[in-house]
Amino acid sequence: MDNFKRLDLNLLLTLDVLLAERSVTRAAERLNLSQPSVSVQLARLREVFSDPLLVPAQRGMRPTARADELREPLREALESLGRAVAPTKPFDPAEATTTWRVAAADYAESAILLPALAGLRAAAPHTRLAVVEAVPSRMARQLEQGEIDLFFHTSVGAPSGLHRRVLFNERYVLAGRTGHPRLKRRPTLAQFCALEHVVVSLGGGGFAGPTDDALAQQGLARRVALSVPHFLFMMSVLASTDMVAMLPERLARGAPGLRVVEAPLEVPGYEMAMLWHERRHRDPGHRWLRERIAASL
Repeated sequence: MDNFKRLDLNLLLTLDVLLAERSVTRAAERLNLSQPSVSVQLARLREVFSDPLLVPAQRGMRPTARADELREPLREALESLGRAVAPTKPFDPAEATTTWRVAAADYAESAILLPALAGLRAAAPHTRLAVVEAVPSRMARQLEQGEIDLFFHTSVGAPSGLHRRVLFNERYVLAGRTGHPRLKRRPTLAQFCALEHVVVSLGGGGFAGPTDDALAQQGLARRVALSVPHFLFMMSVLASTDMVAMLPERLARGAPGLRVVEAPLEVPGYEMAMLWHERRHRDPGHRWLRERIAASL
């Protein structure tokens, strides 16, 4: 470690060229330095390594055993350093073999990732995409530690300090099965409250949400008969029962087996955002992925 502290990059570059040329004169020419300057650096190197490194020979100089030991590790180290400080290469999606990891709940899978998937596969056929469970309490740590590249979440509740791009504004609509006798037209507020409702509770077990807050402001309440943890199960419940639900419009529109109508009250919607950490912010591949997803919506 003491020897390492006494070295600098210029000395290592000089040693690399000296070992290749085996001549102070030729090394000076390659390094665009004077011969005395290279001689001074060789003297410092000999002091640091406690070894002559290069000794006079019949033609030029020959490396010592210690110098031979240093040659390959030194070359590898300098090449690694060169790659580390080289300008970032442009991202070529057609040739990329990146594996991206994104965190999304089932709503974001359907509303964001599904529309983007075909374009991603066509443009970057050799890449891979891993979709992992979205756990908001782990978001900041997973992004900071590089466990995931992107997290899809509402703007409300997103940790500060993360980069954020709002993808769209979502609103709620009322949905039930096709042919539902109470959804032939927009129900009245009283009819709405009398229907049996199903809600998604991401935390598990909850029976209230934004709709209930909006009703409470008018002194009203609805009948919430079922609470489920995922939208996928909710959609199956709606298609096969007379239960109804207030659904995000992007999830409800065009869903098979469902009829969608306007609700008889205004329920505040939300912003859906894409979140990432500073460590990935300038990465060309990451930028390409973010732009591709945003453009698909």
